[in-house]
Amino acid sequence: MMNRKSFIRNTSALFAASFISESFASSAHNCPSTSTAPLKLKKGISYYMIKEDLSVADKFKLVKDLGFDGIEINSPGTLDIKELLKARDLSGVEILGTVNKDHWSKPLSSPEGSVQQFIVDSVAKSIEETKQLGGDTVLVVPGVVNAQVSYETAYQTAQKNIRKLIPYAEKHKVKIALENVWNNFILSPVEAKRFVDEINHPLVGWYFDVGNVLRYGWPEHWIETLGNCIFKVHIKEFSRKVMNEQGLGKGFGVPLTEGDIDWKVVIQSLQKINYKGEYLVLELGSADQAQLQDFSNRLDKIIGYNV
Repeated sequence: MMNRKSFIRNTSALFAASFISESFASSAHNCPSTSTAPLKLKKGISYYMIKEDLSVADKFKLVKDLGFDGIEINSPGTLDIKELLKARDLSGVEILGTVNKDHWSKPLSSPEGSVQQFIVDSVAKSIEETKQLGGDTVLVVPGVVNAQVSYETAYQTAQKNIRKLIPYAEKHKVKIALENVWNNFILSPVEAKRFVDEINHPLVGWYFDVGNVLRYGWPEHWIETLGNCIFKVHIKEFSRKVMNEQGLGKGFGVPLTEGDIDWKVVIQSLQKINYKGEYLVLELGSADQAQLQDFSNRLDKIIGYNV
């Protein structure tokens, strides 16, 4: 007969095996796939980057002439919906999604109930506008940690409020794309994946910003870990040397493709996870037409690694 110690040992092993199996099964939809085939990639640009004093329609036309496929709009209520739709239809430039304009000053992680309600309502409105504009993602910063808001409190509060937004996302079939920024919060790819895995909804994932991670990591590591949790990708450059010599924010001041990002490796990493978001979206400073053309050419160089 099996003695007590043998029973406990065998039962524990069986439980552990079952737990591990269930854990892998429950998170399987988030596991990165592996591929080396070329991706379908489109060129995107943020609306605020267009420095030229033009009408909305003419800005869309300029974006088209510069070789971009889509444009990203700040939301809610920054521009007239009908005017945007008309510009979209005349130019053929997609409105790929929106960026919520309130998520930084009034974060989802705020300890104040009134602020939390304000930002939930604001993001909900952005989700609605995104649907009206034909986009499929709304970018949201998940939270901010500071002297008044602890890391753990920010984590729990942000998740709670993101869950409140899921019914709006489901209604409009719009994805909530959380962006990694310098917010003292979600500082590693493993944590970023855990954050959305715990929310456990296919409409909640990441808007991965390549340049933002250079301060404390490598973009290819984030891409490998986040896999198909990445809904879209923001493109900007960064130099650690300039950061160390001139200050943190100055690291973004180098021309695209001339900093520390290995763009070939980034594209190869996106290929390995079979990135489905299609868009690589420029998020740089405002620029005139000549500068925007240079940005477009440099983005072409990055996409050229997609072979």
